[in-house]
Amino acid sequence: MASVELTQENFDHTITTSDIVFVDFWAGWCGPCRSFAPTYEAASEKYDGIVFGKVDTEAQQELASAASIRSIPTLMVFREKVLVFSQPGALPPAGLEELITAVKGLDMADVHRQVSAKA
Repeated sequence: MASVELTQENFDHTITTSDIVFVDFWAGWCGPCRSFAPTYEAASEKYDGIVFGKVDTEAQQELASAASIRSIPTLMVFREKVLVFSQPGALPPAGLEELITAVKGLDMADVHRQVSAKA
């Protein structure tokens, strides 16, 4: 499955209807974003059960602002509607693979308990 364009119109729906969603906040003028794009696309082709979304911060300024994006690229990961990872900077292929493995291995019952305890 190739990466999908996320917009203000489909972002929430994607997060709430998909188990695992990786979100790459990027811009066309950003050199590190362009360098990270092939790594991200390769992962999107490799992992069928994960949604790999891309948010063009120039076209989706309100969405980027709502997500408090301060630098790009920024990678966010949602699992079962919970933000479980957020970090600026491009990951190398091995780093992205490690993150995917870690997110897939999360004990989500524990994560949901922690979220509930903070609420």
